[in-house]
Amino acid sequence: MVPARKPAASTSEAAAVASAKLRHAAVVAAVLIIVGAVGGLVPRWLHRTALVAETRALAIQTVSVVSPLPGKAAVGLTMPAEAKALVEAPIYARTSGYLKRYLVDIGSQVKEGDLLAEIDTPELNQELDQARAQLAQAQAALALAKTTAARWADLLKTASVSAQEAAEKQADLELKAATVEAARANVRRLEDLQSFERVTAPFAGTITVRGTDIGQLVSSGSGKELFRLAQTGTLRVFVRVPQAAAQGVAPDQMAELTIPEMPGRVFPAKVVRTSGAMSADSRTLLTELQVDNSRGEILVGTYVQVSLTEAKVAPVLTLPANTLLFRSEGTQVGVVGADKKVALRHVTLGRDLGPTIEILGGVGPTDRVILNPADSLVGGTTVRVAEAAKEPAGKAAATAASTK
Repeated sequence: MVPARKPAASTSEAAAVASAKLRHAAVVAAVLIIVGAVGGLVPRWLHRTALVAETRALAIQTVSVVSPLPGKAAVGLTMPAEAKALVEAPIYARTSGYLKRYLVDIGSQVKEGDLLAEIDTPELNQELDQARAQLAQAQAALALAKTTAARWADLLKTASVSAQEAAEKQADLELKAATVEAARANVRRLEDLQSFERVTAPFAGTITVRGTDIGQLVSSGSGKELFRLAQTGTLRVFVRVPQAAAQGVAPDQMAELTIPEMPGRVFPAKVVRTSGAMSADSRTLLTELQVDNSRGEILVGTYVQVSLTEAKVAPVLTLPANTLLFRSEGTQVGVVGADKKVALRHVTLGRDLGPTIEILGGVGPTDRVILNPADSLVGGTTVRVAEAAKEPAGKAAATAASTK
């Protein structure tokens, strides 16, 4: 009887099954290890990536911006000025002597030709008497020379005298005639000087200064004025219009004049002329106005304020004062471009309005200007705009100031 081999085959199959289970277990273990490794590394990688992105984002400076806006539409242009007399002249002595008397004082109203003062000129009177005596002497010599020349001309006809002697007498006659004319001119000069003993008003007006007194020595050409006469019925007012508004000022425009000491009073004025050229030192246009002062309410030399109500003043762009960078290169502002990079621009400043400043050039109404720029701000820096909405310049400045 042959023995059966089935038990051996069963053993081989069992070994194969055990080997397959081991391989499966190894695969499962490897998968679990890989899944565990991936599950631990991915969150850490994601966290690191997020940290790098956040660090880069925090490295970019965040800024607030504002756009330049036109200044408040002005009803007119108000400027300080000084009221002056329409005609004003100092009156000097034209002759030397002692003041005998004066007939007017400060505040006196005079007409053209009125006597203001009299000067005593004893030395001039003596010079005039001497000049008149010299004129009479010269006239007597002329008469003698005329008779002599006529006599020698008759003698020359009979050959009693030479032609040379007759010519000499004729020349002496002409010399004596010239001497008479010189003496007569000297007399007229001294008479004119003597007429200046009476100091008269050259035009109608008000005496505003009296610079002498009775008995005082006055000298012609000394530069010391006796009186000052001003025509105050109409006043001249000179104002200097800034360059930005100069194009809107023209003759015949009406204006309003106010005086701080007279609140509520408005005096009408009129632009009569401009200088036609900008002043090189102040970049202003000298403008003259006239105002009626027939009632004498405005004193000459008064500080006044002039409002050019009809002047066409173009609105000027304004920026908050805290947008400016004052550096050695000049005044600059930081402008954020479409690529979010900063460009530094030089600006030309106008009037300082407190929280805002007029900008005459350098930026436009669509530019985005950085508020409260850092002193270390340089061109080309990339920034993040936190607040791009346009805001009134004054409100932006007030908001920025309140957050400090």
